[in-house]
Amino acid sequence: PIINQENFDKHKVYWGYFLGFNSYDYKIDYLQPNQYIEITKTTGFNVGLVGDLRLQEYINLRFEPGLYVTQRNLKYSNFSSERDVLREVKGTNIHFPLLLKFSSKRTGNIRPYLLGGISSTLNLGSNSKSIDDNLQQRFRVKPWTFNYEIGFGIDLYTEYFKFTPSIRGVFGLNDELIRDNDPNSSWTGNIDALKTRAVFINFTFH
Repeated sequence: PIINQENFDKHKVYWGYFLGFNSYDYKIDYLQPNQYIEITKTTGFNVGLVGDLRLQEYINLRFEPGLYVTQRNLKYSNFSSERDVLREVKGTNIHFPLLLKFSSKRTGNIRPYLLGGISSTLNLGSNSKSIDDNLQQRFRVKPWTFNYEIGFGIDLYTEYFKFTPSIRGVFGLNDELIRDNDPNSSWTGNIDALKTRAVFINFTFH
């Protein structure tokens, strides 16, 4: 086959951008296992930049800052009023992942890879500074979260650029919940920890 972009991976540093989709969820640990919260996920969108540093032939260090817009809907079963049952948790996230990319040997114009690393996320819609809580229909989370990430993708070399579809799982490490002012709140009193879980599907262009 014709080999496209034959010397592309020999560059020490290269740049790109990505577009994609996300699906955010929460992993909830409960104090008492008799009251559960139903989480409905939605599909959000991603856009961001990619900086790639070649460490050696098969290992690269990547920095992929991006904007991730999402929404999670929490439904509580212990209320009768729709006003109290539903909490829409909207997120406008600035995501900062630092990842190691482990590539296989290139075969023709295809090169699969695995990647993993750590990340931090700033949620611009966290409501963390609000004094209102769920009594005023205000669900609050911490502005910063920390995560680890793992995923895989395929580098596809075209005549004019490198195109990379990838999928990645994101797993929050810290408890994000800001409890209500009432420690016995029906919305937050039974939650021991609330952590982000997410799946990213990105399409990267170099």
